[in-house]
Amino acid sequence: MTHTRRSFLKRIGATAAAVTIGGSALGKNDAVTENKPNFILIFIDDMGYGDIGCFGSKKNRTPHLDKMASEGMKFTDFYVTSSVCTPSRSSLMTGCYPRRVNMHVNQRNLCVLFPGDPKGLNPNEITIAEVLKTQGYATKCIGKWHLGDQPEFLPTRQGFDSYFGIPYSNDMGGRSKSKGRPPLPLMEDEEVIEAPVSQDTLTKRYTEQAVEFIKANKDNPFFIYLPHAMVHLPLYASKDFRGKSANGRYGDATEELDWSTGQILKTLKELKLDKDTLVIFTSDNGSNGRNGGSNAPLRGRKGQTLEGGQRVPCIMRWPGRIPAGKTCDALTSTIDVLPTFAKLAGAKAPTDRIIDGRDIMSLMSGKKGAKSPHEAFYFYQMDQLQAVRSGKWKLELGLESRKRNWGKPEGQTTMKLFDLKNDIHEDKDVSAANPEVVKRLLALADKARADLGDVNKPGKGQRPAAFVKKPIKQYLKE
Repeated sequence: MTHTRRSFLKRIGATAAAVTIGGSALGKNDAVTENKPNFILIFIDDMGYGDIGCFGSKKNRTPHLDKMASEGMKFTDFYVTSSVCTPSRSSLMTGCYPRRVNMHVNQRNLCVLFPGDPKGLNPNEITIAEVLKTQGYATKCIGKWHLGDQPEFLPTRQGFDSYFGIPYSNDMGGRSKSKGRPPLPLMEDEEVIEAPVSQDTLTKRYTEQAVEFIKANKDNPFFIYLPHAMVHLPLYASKDFRGKSANGRYGDATEELDWSTGQILKTLKELKLDKDTLVIFTSDNGSNGRNGGSNAPLRGRKGQTLEGGQRVPCIMRWPGRIPAGKTCDALTSTIDVLPTFAKLAGAKAPTDRIIDGRDIMSLMSGKKGAKSPHEAFYFYQMDQLQAVRSGKWKLELGLESRKRNWGKPEGQTTMKLFDLKNDIHEDKDVSAANPEVVKRLLALADKARADLGDVNKPGKGQRPAAFVKKPIKQYLKE
């Protein structure tokens, strides 16, 4: 589909009409700003399940995150919808599987978007930021976007009042114009302010931006989306952290991210915003397993549909609303963030389209008897359905040619069933002993194929991404 350029304000008006309260469209924002919780969503790049202390790391010092977990709740069965950047982020923003919004591959059938890609998240999709804007929220994106670098697809066109960050991964900058890619740009709103960006200080500058935004909006409801550049390769840390960890550059970068989270929590306490703010810390996918990252005790890594690729650490903290020191092992996902935030802000998730996520506040609040709202969770590798989870069961589908994000396909695979409650490492196939479970999960897989599609088969519930006819590589600072 070729996207027709339209103004951001016009789109926000359409969004306000689609997102309703009590069945009626919202009017002026200033009437709905009272008693709204603040939201801070910290999204790390490539952090593994076992990379922070409260999730088992013995290498990386993460005292602030460990304290956050002791004051909040750990989610041990929290999933992203893809094991790589772009599709995972599209789900977080829209509450939908990547195939639903056609962000599972780029226009060349590669697994993520690249600089100058003509494809991006369709501006007709409704993001978390747009839902919250209808409720009077101030919104800011600080960090890596990676949902399209063309002007039509930038955060400022997707519900964010302002943006400070890099538009794609920190390894995607060219060394010179002749290489076909511009130097890695740091952007403020829609302008390049530094190229190539100095990555040594990115985490520090992102933290400063977040603290400043909190202080500037302490009297109004706000939403900060903080998708850090680290710990994606190449690894960087500022001078206060460089060479200080026991885990090389990876540990240095991880410990600075821990410090960053501590600065944000400290600011909330100082401004007496603690009890008014929900803070979520999680990752966009598992670690690639190189340079110090760990997905232990899970099997697999970034780029795979094994648990290590898509189950990620998650901590949620909201004093007085989320019980302290608790753990939730119910199946939850980034697709649940949009409907949960919408409900808490007094809005509704969009009702004019399918949203795959569900409100999980009953789990977050520790409500007795609360269960996962998901009958099933689907593991896609690009356009291929590879596994299904329902309850404690995960079925790896038998495939003629199992796709990989990078490199050659893995070849033919046999169907396997795992009991994740008792076999978190996916070692023992128990399909022979549980034929009824296999039958039920195969039926769920067929349901996903009909709705979301599979290799060379579109799904009836898919929506188009957006494309520009003539993409520009405008991020060259002269």
